[in-house]
Amino acid sequence: MAQLSLRFLGAAGSVTGSRHLLTSDGERYLIDCGMFQGEKSLRERNWQPLPVEIGQLRSLVLTHAHLDHTGYLPRLVRDGYRGPVYASQGTAELMGVLLPDSGRLQEEDAEFRNRRGLTRHQPALPLYTEVDARRALSLVQPRPLEEPLVLSPGCEVRLHRAAHILGSCFAEFHLGAGAEARRILFTGDLGRLRQGESQTLGRGPEPPADVDYLVMESTYGDRLHPHEDVAPKLAAALRAALERGGVVVIPAFAVERTQKLLFLIKHLIEAGQVPRAPIHLDSPMALAAIEIFLRHADEFNSETRDLIRRYGPPQNWDHVFFDRSPQASRAVNAQGGPMIIISSSGMATGGRVVHHLALRLPDPRNLVLFVGYQSPGTLGFLIRTGKSPVFIHKQAVEVRAQVAAFEEFSDHADAEEMVAWLHQMPKPPRRIFLVHGEAAAAEALAQRIKSELGWSAHPAQWLEEVPLD
Repeated sequence: MAQLSLRFLGAAGSVTGSRHLLTSDGERYLIDCGMFQGEKSLRERNWQPLPVEIGQLRSLVLTHAHLDHTGYLPRLVRDGYRGPVYASQGTAELMGVLLPDSGRLQEEDAEFRNRRGLTRHQPALPLYTEVDARRALSLVQPRPLEEPLVLSPGCEVRLHRAAHILGSCFAEFHLGAGAEARRILFTGDLGRLRQGESQTLGRGPEPPADVDYLVMESTYGDRLHPHEDVAPKLAAALRAALERGGVVVIPAFAVERTQKLLFLIKHLIEAGQVPRAPIHLDSPMALAAIEIFLRHADEFNSETRDLIRRYGPPQNWDHVFFDRSPQASRAVNAQGGPMIIISSSGMATGGRVVHHLALRLPDPRNLVLFVGYQSPGTLGFLIRTGKSPVFIHKQAVEVRAQVAAFEEFSDHADAEEMVAWLHQMPKPPRRIFLVHGEAAAAEALAQRIKSELGWSAHPAQWLEEVPLD
């Protein structure tokens, strides 16, 4: 029988840094290559060498493009990885925008800290650069869904639609043959079973396959998403802030979600529910992200396609501005409201949005609007949970601005949806490993699986290695 094991190098006991090492008869495969985000102790893991010889990695398989699943790849390549990187076509396209943008923002952050003396390192360095990111992209090989790919003798993988974001997939590994064959499914991030108006994709995730082992996300394992229409609440929050002359700052969490939000805001403006105000997309990747979004409109739900048909490309909207350079970003800070700023990064862990928050948080006329998950320890989490003051660039900043969060925009399945998805399995897996969730969320989901399905599920621990029989 093949010697199989799993080792959890990230997103185990925490949400970010998704990296799972699968070993089969001495061959090693890395599923996802994510960046740690959140508390300092987590971020410091990005600077630690991968606890496996890079030259021993046969190949990488990526489930989707979010940085907590792909953002470590440029560093891995910088440190010597030269093997293939497999992903869906949609994931490859989004990575082509996200990874260079991540490298560019890290360079900008390092330059800012060095210029202002805000670092104990001499000098502060980026984890990787835009050049590193583009070098990593040269290794990416897009793969069609459902088509088997042989990674080595006795090992093949298939990608199935996960419906989390554009291009997101499950990775199903087939190992060995005959009575010794084993199947392992990595969900990556599981999409919503209920595709409401706040979501973008037209279909939910594929039903789970008949597998022996399941590595499953648990981000929202301890909570449920709201079901009501988000548009009236969003309109009310935006209208109140803009009518009092405020600036709305929206940390841009993901390219696809950001574009859907942008079209929804446009619709509310044209319907007279929100005042017409300048919208600044403060991100070098914004235009490229919009082009990808529009190119894949056939995969979206009817509400999203209708918005695209009705309003056309945002490049043609007279009140939308693309701030590509650091100079253009700084110029926005010299302007007053009313105004909407959409800027990276989504958890406010770095990037240009941090500068906007430092300036806008003390003013009670302003609004900070979160539309995605905020990992504990991030600046976004602290602001969302009412912390004041918060420290930005070592300076205390009072939070007097209004803070709002809309979980309706989440593209993660909630606890109820995850269990409903498991109900579709042909038979119980031998073992379920819960990853990509805080400890409390993973444990709550494990208990729910046990009570509703009668199955056991194990919340994985960081660096834990598990033999598979």
